[in-house]
Amino acid sequence: MHLFYTPDIHAENYTLSEEESKHCTRVLRLQQGDTVYLVDGRGGLYTAIIQEAHQKKCKLQIIDKQPGYNKLPYVSHIAVAPTKNLDRMEWFVEKAVEIGVNEISFLLCEHSERRQLRLDRLEKIAISAMKQSQKGYLPLLHDLVPMQQFVRKCLPEQTFIAHLEDDATQSIKDYYKPGKPHCVLIGPEGDFSRSEIEAAYNAGIRPVTLGNSRLRTETAALVACHTLHVLHDVFSPL
Repeated sequence: MHLFYTPDIHAENYTLSEEESKHCTRVLRLQQGDTVYLVDGRGGLYTAIIQEAHQKKCKLQIIDKQPGYNKLPYVSHIAVAPTKNLDRMEWFVEKAVEIGVNEISFLLCEHSERRQLRLDRLEKIAISAMKQSQKGYLPLLHDLVPMQQFVRKCLPEQTFIAHLEDDATQSIKDYYKPGKPHCVLIGPEGDFSRSEIEAAYNAGIRPVTLGNSRLRTETAALVACHTLHVLHDVFSPL
């Protein structure tokens, strides 16, 4: 399936962007009459026929639309402090989208080594991962926000903070509720500060452990993402 991202699609005819047109005609070598598929990032899957295989303005005719394409049957939100090496965050975003995630927020913490973020670059990686894994929904990516500001807006019953202090002894599965949205907070390389942990506790957020191993930030975030994916499979009725 040749999949293209078309967030502004709204009519029976559509012209691919210059970048997507080039990929369609020069990389994939598709021609007039070939079938392609389009996703709008909001669950719409469109079947289209190439009308004009132009390298800069590839024109398509939409012949079918399928709503709710590959919609996740659960809601997961990972809030993570970006790593100093941005390549690691890019890796996390790519893999989380492939597994399935609804939202990713980026936290600014006391121990954060990165205090700026190129969200446009991460969005491009998310789009590429969405197409590669044939998802119909593009996850929401939220720019950097102070951690203590973020926790004040959380739903405490479905939000957990993963840290390295001794009181983080329960796992996510001990609190998991099928059918409910869940959010997991992951700290920077130096972990959350004690004041940040206390702020989370004061907001009603409970601590969780991701296992006995000391994980890198991006690994911990991906483990949390995959754990929510697996728990849905385990607890959901057949």
